Amino acid sequence: MATFLHRLGLGAVRHRLLVLGVWALVLLGTGVGAATLAGSTVDTFEIPGQESTTALGLIDERFGGRAAGAGAQVVLQAPGTGLVTAPENAAAVARVVGELQQLDGVASATDPLDPAAPAVSPDQRAAYSSLTYTAQAPEVTDAQREELLAVLDDARAAGLTAEVTGEASQPVSEVGGASEAIGVVVALAVLAITYGSLLAAGMNLLTALVGVGTGTLGITLLTGFVDLQSTTPILAVMLGLAVGIDYALFIVTRFRQELVAGRDVHEAAATAVGTAGSAVLTAGLTVVIALAGLSVAGIPFLTEMGLAAAATVVVAVLVALTLVPAVLGLLGPRALSPRARRAVEHRGGQHLAPPSPEGHGVFSGWARTVTRRRWPSLLAAVVVLGVVAVPVASLRTTLNQLPAEDSTQARATAILSERFGAGVTGPLLVLVDGAGAPARAAQVQQEVAALPGVALAAPPQPNADGTAALVTVVPTTGPDDQATRDLVQDVRDRLADDPDTGSQAYVTGSTAVSVDVSQTLDEALPVYLVLVVGLALVLLVLVFRSLLVPLVGVLGFLLTIGSSLGATVAVFQWGWLEDLVRSEATGPLLSLAPIIVVGILFGLAMDYQVFLVSRMHEAHAHGAEPVEAVRTGFRQAAPVVVAAAAIMFAVFAGFVPHGDATIKPIAFALAIGILADAVVVRMVLVPAALSLLGRSAWWLPRWLGWLPALDVEGTALERARSARHVTA
Repeated sequence: MATFLHRLGLGAVRHRLLVLGVWALVLLGTGVGAATLAGSTVDTFEIPGQESTTALGLIDERFGGRAAGAGAQVVLQAPGTGLVTAPENAAAVARVVGELQQLDGVASATDPLDPAAPAVSPDQRAAYSSLTYTAQAPEVTDAQREELLAVLDDARAAGLTAEVTGEASQPVSEVGGASEAIGVVVALAVLAITYGSLLAAGMNLLTALVGVGTGTLGITLLTGFVDLQSTTPILAVMLGLAVGIDYALFIVTRFRQELVAGRDVHEAAATAVGTAGSAVLTAGLTVVIALAGLSVAGIPFLTEMGLAAAATVVVAVLVALTLVPAVLGLLGPRALSPRARRAVEHRGGQHLAPPSPEGHGVFSGWARTVTRRRWPSLLAAVVVLGVVAVPVASLRTTLNQLPAEDSTQARATAILSERFGAGVTGPLLVLVDGAGAPARAAQVQQEVAALPGVALAAPPQPNADGTAALVTVVPTTGPDDQATRDLVQDVRDRLADDPDTGSQAYVTGSTAVSVDVSQTLDEALPVYLVLVVGLALVLLVLVFRSLLVPLVGVLGFLLTIGSSLGATVAVFQWGWLEDLVRSEATGPLLSLAPIIVVGILFGLAMDYQVFLVSRMHEAHAHGAEPVEAVRTGFRQAAPVVVAAAAIMFAVFAGFVPHGDATIKPIAFALAIGILADAVVVRMVLVPAALSLLGRSAWWLPRWLGWLPALDVEGTALERARSARHVTA
């Protein structure tokens, strides 16, 4: 692998103008495609084949598109202690409903004071109108939302309290803004400090932006052909930017070391791709496999998200292996800091051994301390991460994202819960489909109304030809309450196919969909975790030809995952430090969050493991004693790993204070995971554990001797170079 990548790097630097031109055309082509062919993203989370999803399709078919459009609830409350049914307030409500029915894009708006289907609270203090748009939520425009809010202002002017909630009132998640800018600025500062050269830092950042731009524009283009979740482009930007900067950092750092060692620009770039590029390719492949492995859940939208993010990582790897050496060929010695460049010029190009990395004293002292006090260091790392992981036992998930506490959606939800009961914000729909549906639905309505936890089971609403009927069930508890989840199952257990008529009954609605998707994801998470842990063991055995080193790496990864999700539960579910992260609401995490965090952190944790331990393995292979090999490898790799982790932390953390409400907890979990993995696991736990294991750390049973050697350290290049030197 190292030899092939060496030739690839040499070709890229020799034909650098061609490489630059190709990447410029790729970026331009994806940009034009995204501008002309892009479609819209979706915010719906459904799993084909599940009862709730099947029922939604049947409702759409039987009731003529009833389930198709985005919905909203406009809540109107009388002023003071007045009644919404009082003549003056009723007149104001009628005017508001009339305005709602005339809004652009609105298919229907119910009249809450209609005696045939009233939607008035028991105390007659509030009422709500249900809006249905002709389009799905992502197609509801900002102008249409502004018109809706303008109607609320008119209602307030008439003395009513007016708020709105529902998917049609929520803006769609978008890429762009302060979140990305914060990460980019911090990354540039870290790179400038690491390199001692603003030119090299800017080059690193520019190549990463080319990669993430190409990947994100490609995903945007893909939305014209595939329904992708609205969070997919944001995840792609977040992950692509982080790995793109880091992968270029590893290549550029090795290139600079080779220049300082006295090699010419072409050989330095080729060697950097052949050595550091081997680790980049291995690490990138790990991330790609982990993200593609999300398909194990069997959930189409999650598979699409994983594959889209994996494609962005593939682009980042290709940029690092081709575009970065091409740009380095243009920069040449200017990639060095001014002091290092003067030293190279003063030596006149003489070949010398590469100097120790910057920060040699600090990292040498750290390595000596950890390896001398190995037991206390190991125990401290395990205890700290274990304590942070404790809240993960309380993890709850949902698809119903809580609105910001000071938003109109939150105020509308509060009024609905207070006046109508918590369950009105997440009613269940029971669909009875088949011959004799109206009569069967009436029986279902009576049976369900008698169940504990049901506040109301409305009379059946049949379709035009009597082949289907809907029963609306309002729980006594909120959509995210465990009691509501139990109620969904209770209703399903009570409903059975009618052998006399052949009719079938289904439980659906947004709450039932959330329950089904959350349950599927919760069940898939342990399977996925076993998959990635098994993958980690196989990969690390191949890379290091050892059994115990992979075991240490996997245990460290599990601690990273536990602390990451534990901290996220404490902040976003329990409400700890919510002001610090600007958490808009506390409650269950998005159902997608745990499995996505596991997938991304697995890839990144294995990156650090490969970059750090490969240097230790290289030192041991050259004859160093076990503990000294750990110290030598740590001293060489730790500065770059710390810089890379700082950049990734900055990119992920940048999405926390200003990020989208859906992305914010995921970004926080990734930032904490990077911090825990780089600072505690790789800087403390791994060197302490490998020092304790001694020579046995690198032991491989004879019966596994047939395994191939991946050569991520580039030893084949060193042998070839030594052979050329002897021949000369």
